[in-house]
Amino acid sequence: MTDRWALAPAEEGGVDVAPLGPDGLPAGPVRREADLTEAVRSRPGVTRWVWRSTAEVYPRLLATGVRVERGYDIEAAETLLLGHEGRYGEPRSATAALARLRGGPVPPDPPQRQAEPGAQSPLFEPRGTPLPLTDLLAVYAEQQRRTDATAHPDRMRLLTAAESAGMLVAAEMNRAGLPWRADVHRAVLHDLLGERYAGGGEPRRLAELADEVSAAFGRRVRPDLPADVVKAFAQAGIKVSSTRRWEIESVDHPAVKPLIEYKKLYRIWVAHGWSWLQDWVHDGRFRPEFLAGGTVTGRWVTNGGGALQIPKVIRRAAVADPGWRLVVADADQMEPRVLAAISRDPGLMEVAGRETDLYQSVSDRAFSGDRAQAKLAVLGAVYGQTSGDGLKNLAALRRRFPKAVAYVDDAARAGEEGRLVRTWLGRTCPPAARATDDAVEEAGIPLAEEEQTADARQWVPGYASTNARARGRFARNFVVQGSAADWALLLLAALRQTLAGMAAELVFFQHDEVIVHCPEEEAATVAEAIRQAADLAGRLTFGETPVRFPFTTAVVECYADAK
Repeated sequence: MTDRWALAPAEEGGVDVAPLGPDGLPAGPVRREADLTEAVRSRPGVTRWVWRSTAEVYPRLLATGVRVERGYDIEAAETLLLGHEGRYGEPRSATAALARLRGGPVPPDPPQRQAEPGAQSPLFEPRGTPLPLTDLLAVYAEQQRRTDATAHPDRMRLLTAAESAGMLVAAEMNRAGLPWRADVHRAVLHDLLGERYAGGGEPRRLAELADEVSAAFGRRVRPDLPADVVKAFAQAGIKVSSTRRWEIESVDHPAVKPLIEYKKLYRIWVAHGWSWLQDWVHDGRFRPEFLAGGTVTGRWVTNGGGALQIPKVIRRAAVADPGWRLVVADADQMEPRVLAAISRDPGLMEVAGRETDLYQSVSDRAFSGDRAQAKLAVLGAVYGQTSGDGLKNLAALRRRFPKAVAYVDDAARAGEEGRLVRTWLGRTCPPAARATDDAVEEAGIPLAEEEQTADARQWVPGYASTNARARGRFARNFVVQGSAADWALLLLAALRQTLAGMAAELVFFQHDEVIVHCPEEEAATVAEAIRQAADLAGRLTFGETPVRFPFTTAVVECYADAK
C-alpha cells in the first residue's frame, strides 16, 4: 500500500480518495467514501495527504480527533510557484491553476472572509465548487513538473513541504488555543484603565488623562484625534507633523506626558480591552486565526485577534492550566545568523557558530568591543540603513565580513533593477506593485511605532512603483527575513513531529518565538525538543554549516514572566 494519498470533497457529498505512486500520479482508482473522517482514519498507513487546501479539510478532521502526519497543500504550493515564476498576485486557487493548465479563462480567487470572534475555524469551508479529484491530480502533477523546472528543485520541494507543514501547525494551534485567564485580564484592565462607564465610553483613567491634556493646552482637546492634537500644539507655537511618540517626546510642553500615557493606554483599551476579551477568549482559550505564510516574506499573520501584537502587560492573562507550564522559546539573533548561513561568509559563520551573544562577537572583531555599534551595523546591512552613521558602520562591517555584506548588496541591486530575488529555498520577492500604508505591516517588517515614519513605506515592495531604491531596500531585507521564515517553518515541522506522542501542544508562534503548553513534567523534554528542532531545521534549510540557532527558553506559568 502506498503511503501517499490524495483526497477531495465531492460535490454530491462525501469525499473522493486515490493512492498516489512515487511519481505523484494515481496508483489506483478513485474511490468515493461517505465520510471524510473515516476515509482518513481507516488509512493509518498514509503518511502524506495531498489536498486542495489544508484550511478546507484539516480543521474538520481535527474536530473529530483525527491528526495527519503530513500534508501537501496544492493552493499553498501554487502561491509559491507563481511567485517563483514572477507571476505573484495571479489567482492561486486550484480552480485557477486548472484553468491555466487547460488554457481556459482564469477565475479570480474568492475573497477571504474575516475571522469571526469565538469561531473555531472560520476559514475552512470549501472555497466554491469542489474540484473533482481527477482535476486536482492534474494540477498536482503539473506542479511537480514546474517544481522540477526550477533552478533548485530540491530546495523548492522542501519549501512547499515546509509551507504545507506550517498550514497543519496553524490549524492545530487554532484548535488548541493559547490558555487565557479572563479574570486576570479583567483585573489588569481595571488596574490600568480604572472603572468602565456605562454606554461604552472611555474608562476612568483615559477620561482623566484626556482632561489633563486639555488643561495643559487651555482648551478642550481630543487626544484620540491626531489632527486635533497637532492643531493644539501649533496654537501653542510648537510645530509637529504627527503625534507619534518619537516626535512629541522631545517637545517641552506640559501636555506631552499625559498625552503619551493616554496613547499607550488607549491602544490597550481599543486593541485588547473588554470588547477584545469578550470577542476572542472563550472556554479559557484565546483563539486567533493563524495564517501561515500570510506575508510576502513568509511570516505569519493572524486573521483577527491581534495575536502577534499582544502588549507585555496583557500577557499576564496568558496563564498555563493547573499542573501545566508554558515553554516560551525565543530565537537569539536569528536574522544575522541566517545572513551568515545564506552568505557563507567564513567570518560571520564562525561568529554565528557560537551560542553566545553574536553582536558582542561581531563588536570584538570589527567595532573595538562596541556592541551597540556592531548591532546597528548588522541590522543596518539587513534593513538598508546605509546613510549617515549607518554608512560608516556598514563600511566597517564590509571590511570584516565582505561576503555577508556583498550578499545583501547584491539582493538590493537586483531589486533596484527589477529582477526577481529569492530566499535560500526559493520563496520569491514579488515585483513592484501599488501598495498602501498598511502594507508596512503586511510585509512583515518589524517596526516599532516610533519607526513607522513615511520613510518606512519605502520598505514595502512597490509603495512607489517608480522608486527603485525603495524596492532595493526591501529586497535586501527579503532575502534574510524570508530565509528566516523558511527556517522557522522547518523548525515548527520538526517540533510538531516530536510532540506528536506527548500531551504537549504548540499554542503560539510569531516570527522567532514559539510557545508550547505542556504538563510540568514534560517541560524539560519540550525545551530540549525545541533545541534539537532548531538544529535540524538549520541543517535542512541551509545544509551543513557551522551556524547555530540557539533559543532563550523559559518555563513559566505566565507568559509575561518569560521576558
